[in-house]
Amino acid sequence: MSSRTEFDPYSLPADGIQEPPASVWSALRKIGPGIILAGTIVGSGELLATTKLGAEHGFLFLWLILFSCVIKVFVQVELGRYAISSGKPTLRALDELPGLRMNAHWLSWWWLTMMLLTIFQLGGMTGAVGQALDLTFPRVSMMIAAGFDGTAPWLTNTIREKPELPWAVLTCVTAVVLLWSGGYRRIEIVTTVLVVGVTILTVSAAMALPFTAYPIHWPDVRQGLEFSIPASGVATAFAVFGITGVGAAELFYYPYWCLEKGYARYVGRCDGSDAWVRRARGWIRVMYLDAWVSMVVFTVSTVAFYFMGAAVLHPQKLIPEKGQMIAKLSHMFVDSVGPWTELVFLIGAAAVLFKTLYLASAGNSRLLADFLGLSGAVTYTAADQRDRVIRQFSVLIPFMAFLLYLCFGEPATMVVVGGFAQALTLPMISAATIYLRYRKLDRRIMPSRALDICLWVAFVSITAVTLYAVKDRIEKLLWT
Repeated sequence: MSSRTEFDPYSLPADGIQEPPASVWSALRKIGPGIILAGTIVGSGELLATTKLGAEHGFLFLWLILFSCVIKVFVQVELGRYAISSGKPTLRALDELPGLRMNAHWLSWWWLTMMLLTIFQLGGMTGAVGQALDLTFPRVSMMIAAGFDGTAPWLTNTIREKPELPWAVLTCVTAVVLLWSGGYRRIEIVTTVLVVGVTILTVSAAMALPFTAYPIHWPDVRQGLEFSIPASGVATAFAVFGITGVGAAELFYYPYWCLEKGYARYVGRCDGSDAWVRRARGWIRVMYLDAWVSMVVFTVSTVAFYFMGAAVLHPQKLIPEKGQMIAKLSHMFVDSVGPWTELVFLIGAAAVLFKTLYLASAGNSRLLADFLGLSGAVTYTAADQRDRVIRQFSVLIPFMAFLLYLCFGEPATMVVVGGFAQALTLPMISAATIYLRYRKLDRRIMPSRALDICLWVAFVSITAVTLYAVKDRIEKLLWT
């Protein structure tokens, strides 16, 4: 086993068993997977898509933002429950479903398609980080371009046309180095620091709005809590529903982070004993605490971003897109608080987007390694072997994202494409979760009736939103 891994998170040895925490304070010290998830969530969806939605439509979609943040957590915790009780991560759990398969279950192949499309999101983030850092240090790219003037004039012209490119390369390299050299513990520490910093910054800016030239108009907020979807905003709203809160990608990630934290290992293999049931219930309670603490964090941060877009950008008709996306987003802070905040925003924006690129690459690497095992391409005989595959994908994914940005170069649109793919996947993973809950979960650790109702509400709501949006897109294709 490598030095990066304290234990094999996908095994359930008897010597790994631990009793669950006896107090809330002790349980809080054991959370972590949800914070990593919050780090993934508070990124492209919030800074790019959510603020763009607020800039275009004001507060009209506030209800959707809140609903999206809360409702999908009920699916997340049931996937976590099954992972902890069975020791199986998402793709291995899906492999137990009936249906078509080509070695791996067809839902695993669908996930692979979705994941490849969500790399568009990562490409958008790579370019957006580059834009933020170029605005922060505007002379650096020009100096680099001048250095290639005599030897590679084509590269000089490319950098002058897109000065964010050197920073985008640095972003990818930094993500690769961090992912290659650190395991779960580093991911958790880095994420916690970034999530706390970004949340404090964004919430502080939103709370300062009543004292600026762009105060929050509470009648508009009340209107935003009423259900309505303007015809011009259906596609964007659907994509935002897929990205904000726990998206389909995060639902796939969460069981892997629960296993790497050690929850399933602490419960141990199911032996039918009362002691196993007690441990399972205890660690599932820790997982619930972890999930709902993270929900509060990403909901507060998401709403703050949305308020900034709706209150500051919408009245000025500043829509963040194309090469000026980050510059326009900076108006949320500069116009409301003052010019001195521009540098703070640019550094904060770079941190937000880099964090999501880093964490999404980490999560996808684990899923891809698992997919290779399920499809029969690789047979894992030791933890080190899986670890090497994860690191290889950790190198590949950031550079794939960079290449996609080079090809398409429009961060906001790239994020929406990835969000649309995630939203299409949400009903499928929700339905699979219901199957696992009723057909595979040990009956002694079943959720309460209230949680069952919430899970069904989540599934019906997610499916209804998806069908509505698909219908809207088909009608537009037929009649335009």
